[in-house]
Amino acid sequence: MADEKIYVGNGVSKFDGDQVEFSVNLSNPGIKEHMFEMEGETYIKLKVCAKKDGVDEYGKSHYVIIDTWKPDPSKAKAKAKAEAEADVPF
Repeated sequence: MADEKIYVGNGVSKFDGDQVEFSVNLSNPGIKEHMFEMEGETYIKLKVCAKKDGVDEYGKSHYVIIDTWKPDPSKAKAKAKAEAEADVPF
């Protein structure tokens, strides 16, 4: 499943490419499956990619997919512990 792209939206390039405006389909079942929590907050990683064939017949120049990478909770806890220990004044 790591190589499978989960498409959740489309976008339009604006202002000579300085901005990409897009919408995301929050009803897509892949959204909830790939949400994760870190430090009490809920996240999902998304990628906005330019369409290889350029602008489609609807004027869409980009697509949005879910980044299926998930953080390792044990590494996040170890990093937080190391940062807390580094803040100890001498």
